[in-house]
Amino acid sequence: MRHSLEGKLALVCVLLVVVAAGLAVTIVGWWESSVGAFIVAAALLVPLAVFVARWFLTPVTRTLQAVSDGITSMKDHDFSVSIGASTELELQGLVSSYNGLGQLLRDERQSLYQRELLLDTVIQATPLAMVLTNAGDRVVYSNVAARQTFLGGRKLEGLSFKELLAAAPEPLQHAAAGEQDSLFTIEGEGESEIYHLSQRGFLLNSQSHRLYLLKQLTRELSRQEVETWKKVIRVIAHELNNSLAPISSLAHSGRHAADHDPEQLQRIFHTIEDRAKHLHTFIDGYARFAKLPKPRPEAVNWGAFLRALQQTMPFKTATETPAKPAVFDPAQMEQVLINLVKNAREAGAPAESIELDVQSQGHGWRVRVLDRGAGMSDEVLRNALLPFYSTKAAGAGLGLTLCREVIEAHGGRLSLANRPGGGLIATLWIPEIDQEVDG
Repeated sequence: MRHSLEGKLALVCVLLVVVAAGLAVTIVGWWESSVGAFIVAAALLVPLAVFVARWFLTPVTRTLQAVSDGITSMKDHDFSVSIGASTELELQGLVSSYNGLGQLLRDERQSLYQRELLLDTVIQATPLAMVLTNAGDRVVYSNVAARQTFLGGRKLEGLSFKELLAAAPEPLQHAAAGEQDSLFTIEGEGESEIYHLSQRGFLLNSQSHRLYLLKQLTRELSRQEVETWKKVIRVIAHELNNSLAPISSLAHSGRHAADHDPEQLQRIFHTIEDRAKHLHTFIDGYARFAKLPKPRPEAVNWGAFLRALQQTMPFKTATETPAKPAVFDPAQMEQVLINLVKNAREAGAPAESIELDVQSQGHGWRVRVLDRGAGMSDEVLRNALLPFYSTKAAGAGLGLTLCREVIEAHGGRLSLANRPGGGLIATLWIPEIDQEVDG
């Protein structure tokens, strides 16, 4: 029959008391002295009690010592120690919890090892050259692409990255010295290679590290360039056919109508003129996109700027106009905002629902054009800022692209998002530039 540890202790204590009492009574009968009998009984009982206690507690101390040794091993990151099942009920829970913890740590270590192995396999297989350096500028990690780039496939770990860069092409040296993302070209034999270098500093185990990522973009950019030219050619061919086909047809009809129907001839000439104007507008749009001038920033008062803009394209101001002036090219910014408000109108937004909001944000200015029009689908949102993309039947796909080019030329960014409740939010941000307002 199995008993709890508490029950066994109580049973042992009772047995020891009974034995002690029996010895005392026996010795008293021999010596007829109670004090001496108890002394002799105690002298005989103490070794017996020590022996019984050691025999009784040996499994307990053995289990506790095993747990202690196991915890020490865990501190040393060794999770392989397991403890055999204990016969003591009170210790079975402790042993089970310890073994469960050890198994959990072993499983997590194995899972972590598998993830690290997978990550290392992916990193080693990627064509992106990756180099990690420590505070002493020594390489602590590199992948196959980095080894091929810097040392012909040989190991880079432990080497000085500055020395590796010293043997690299000069454009790469300048890009790495700039401590920021950069695009550069390396002239080769008969062709040029375009690269992008990204670098980031961070703390790893409280130590400063720096990660360098080098990617070759020549093929990707060439493919994108070809696709862009194909799209340009398709758009131009479409527009030219839309204009030249009816012009050719009407010119043929005009020969027969010249003597018989003067009014028909006038309608033909009017249509030809209209198509010629459309073609001129189309070509002019491409010319403006290709020859967009650099911004000429100047200090501009937001209040006066927005009031003048409202005279051209009506809208409401959503918030109070900032009193602090901003620095940008007013003509280009006016064209951007007119285009955004015009797009909102063309998307079906009522004039009274179009709002313009200007706020200071993150060392710059955030300008939002909000409307309650039809909004955009996910596909249109992804492509709306790309050149030549348009959902309009007669659109050239350059309006929003020109807006983005102007904002990026100011050092800012432009984004589009659907507005909760319906409509669109066009958000542009430009950096704040310190410049005094002219007299």
